[in-house]
Amino acid sequence: MLISKPVAEGIRTGAVSQAFRRWDAPRVKVGGEQLTPAGVVRFDAVTQVRDPSKLTERDAHRAGLKNLSALQKLLAPTDRKPSARGGRGGTRVYRIRLRWVGEDPRLALRERLPDAVELADITSRLARLDARPTGPWTRQTLEWIRDHPHVVSKELAAVRDVDLLPMKVDIRKLKALGLTISHEVGYELAPRGQAYLDSLPM
Repeated sequence: MLISKPVAEGIRTGAVSQAFRRWDAPRVKVGGEQLTPAGVVRFDAVTQVRDPSKLTERDAHRAGLKNLSALQKLLAPTDRKPSARGGRGGTRVYRIRLRWVGEDPRLALRERLPDAVELADITSRLARLDARPTGPWTRQTLEWIRDHPHVVSKELAAVRDVDLLPMKVDIRKLKALGLTISHEVGYELAPRGQAYLDSLPM
């Protein structure tokens, strides 16, 4: 489920301890975890709200919303199809109890320099990403990020002659391997990514 950065930060500090979604059926599992902009969140309980009209201002605040009116607006039924954003489209309202359980594991990963075994694993994973009809792209992208840190992503898309949004998805795959760091503007090669490039033949 989509959790915005402000709400994720609230979960991290403990100010936010629940979320509400209108779904046909629960989309998260009790005990499951999700990576958010502020770290890893665990879902401790998922229960149906039998009477949403009884939700309170406190419920809204504990969900990271300004007031009860904002919560009611989020949960108002519509004819729209269910959305990944979670507030609308389903027939039932659910309360999700959640809490912050740890940092984004990629933060530590990107600082860790890979040994020979890890380099082989990274090479294998990138080869799978490169195996698509449009051809290899991972090394070119990593080298461009290395040479152009903090440059707006649309410039990279223009250089590679690709659409911006699919390219951002590609870079998130590199980030998941601990190879890149995302910034408000552009990207930067992580120490792990630099070590990988250094291991490649010229």
